Amino acid sequence: TVRFFSRKDRIRGIIAFFGGMALVLFRWPMVGMVMQVYGLIYLFGQFFPIAAASLKDVPVVGGVFRQPSVERFFSSFGRGGAGERRAPV
Repeated sequence: TVRFFSRKDRIRGIIAFFGGMALVLFRWPMVGMVMQVYGLIYLFGQFFPIAAASLKDVPVVGGVFRQPSVERFFSSFGRGGAGERRAPV
């Protein structure tokens, strides 16, 4: 956990998540929650396409994740500067 939250390439997501947590504690809940969601998407965005690819094999929801629009939505997450897709740890 410490290694994940101490990586320099994720500093924007870390600051947004913990800054949002601080804003919630300082009674700015809506702004804080928006910042937390942004931080979570920034931190774990590279994991969403991997999870969606795994869910395609699940019998009940697999058909939903095979739809072209859903595939495009999840493929838009996690695009880095090099365009590589890797797990968040």
